[in-house]
Amino acid sequence: MQSLGSRLARADAIRSGRNLIILIAGTAVMTLAAKAQVPFWPVPMTLHTMAVMAFAVLFGPRRAIAIFAAYLGAGAIGLPVFSGTPERGVGLAYMIGPTGGYLLGYLLASGATGMLASGRGTIGQVVAMLAGLTIVYAAGIAWLAAFVPANRLLELGVWPFLPGDLLKIAIVAFALRFASRLRSAHA
Repeated sequence: MQSLGSRLARADAIRSGRNLIILIAGTAVMTLAAKAQVPFWPVPMTLHTMAVMAFAVLFGPRRAIAIFAAYLGAGAIGLPVFSGTPERGVGLAYMIGPTGGYLLGYLLASGATGMLASGRGTIGQVVAMLAGLTIVYAAGIAWLAAFVPANRLLELGVWPFLPGDLLKIAIVAFALRFASRLRSAHA
């Protein structure tokens, strides 16, 4: 018969293994989301925002931050995980470029969205995702201000991407609602 200590150690090992798998899979999905190019107006869109928001709502702030931090770490060491890499540079050079603020914004939004969405229904989750998106844009345009004139920040850093980002939030909300209904129907 196993002692309580050995059963707890085994449970911890299983939990750690599960967390590692989620981290690795999440980082891979984040990379695929960044690389995906979906034709959209006025600019093609990636699925980055969708992945960030989905992970934050599904996994909560700690896991969502861990996934995005691992993704940033992979990019920092030179792996071509970011949108437009390797064509637009890799590693820290890419991260301190014009889109660096958006990357920071996604990291901050991962935590904020996860915290705000915790225990909430669909409307609360949508509000949390909109708050997270606000953080992404605030950090993004603050950083972008070092690269473009102030009078063009919204034109270049927000307006072209806002319709697609709002659509992605709606898709995440719909998918989560649908999954919740499926889960309750089979419970």
